[in-house]
Amino acid sequence: MTNAKSPATATPDAGHLRALFSGTAAGTVGLEEELLVVRRDSWLPADAGAVVAGAGDSRVKRELPACQLEIATSVHVEVADAVEELRSCRLLVADVCDQDVTAIAAPVHPLVDGPTGLSGTARAAGLGTRYREVIGRQLVSSLQVHLAFGDADCTLGVYHALRDRLPELAALAAASPFAAGRDTGLCSARPVIASQLPRQGVPPIIASWEQYADDLAWAVRGGAVADASEWWWELRPHVGYGTLELRVLDVQPTVEQTSAIARFVHALAAGLADLHRLGDLLPPAPTWRIAENRWSALRDGVGGQLLDLRTGESLPTRSCIQELVDIAEPYARDGLDEVRAMIEHPLVETLRALGPKRAVPWLAEVFTA
Repeated sequence: MTNAKSPATATPDAGHLRALFSGTAAGTVGLEEELLVVRRDSWLPADAGAVVAGAGDSRVKRELPACQLEIATSVHVEVADAVEELRSCRLLVADVCDQDVTAIAAPVHPLVDGPTGLSGTARAAGLGTRYREVIGRQLVSSLQVHLAFGDADCTLGVYHALRDRLPELAALAAASPFAAGRDTGLCSARPVIASQLPRQGVPPIIASWEQYADDLAWAVRGGAVADASEWWWELRPHVGYGTLELRVLDVQPTVEQTSAIARFVHALAAGLADLHRLGDLLPPAPTWRIAENRWSALRDGVGGQLLDLRTGESLPTRSCIQELVDIAEPYARDGLDEVRAMIEHPLVETLRALGPKRAVPWLAEVFTA
């Protein structure tokens, strides 16, 4: 997400964090998505450097894998405007691809097996030194939604509410059944691959901004991480932007699918913020219980079962997501019919019908849709 702030390289103290997260414009939103460049003749990865250079736009930049680029929108009051900016960036990327390469939005490349090359950046070199071969296996792409609340306490309240519901969001966005040319049997293999790195999956409870500052300082002081950007959980308070960054979502093949999920997440965050102000949010659930639901979500998508985080009752994942849609819909200007359609007709079924070999050309075909 591009704005006047940039990711912090030093570890902030609690006072700085409170000021940062209280100083944002409540309700604003920004989007980021990771995309892959592939060869048209083989559908295997190609270097993204020429595409990024051809775009000549600061919103389009290289990512860690050599074949990956990232689009980052500006900050917007309306989520629809953020989606339209993302659409224009996808069109730009498509326009600068030559006859040999094209771009796809794939959470995991369906055909790739084993490590891939890294981009020639200092950051890539540093991460390669620290994480060895594992970092080269991280050819994974997500949709990231940045949410601002203009209130530090509200930010932490919504952080814990969204943390509880990461499995539902993962199930809704699941779009990565394939890896290494085969069907994994999962609906979303991306988080399983990402979990080879530390600080992945369900994030910890953050009892206070003091605790968050101490945790970041501890990791940086000892050299476990270079800076706060390596706090890679599926949801995190972003210390550069003063936002909650939702990172649990598989990147979506089309802009229309991205729009449906982004509008849902934005509206859900608004509804949870109101529940925080009313004092109606439940205390955060234990990490392992959320992780148990997360595994079910990755395996079975919307067609599975989730356990109630308090009672342990087994519930259809579809009904759990529908409950979140009910919370969000009053805050969605144009309704959430597209999200309800995604619950009933999940994207992963379309991908499975294609199979891994036909999926890649299809992803290229629908890239700007």
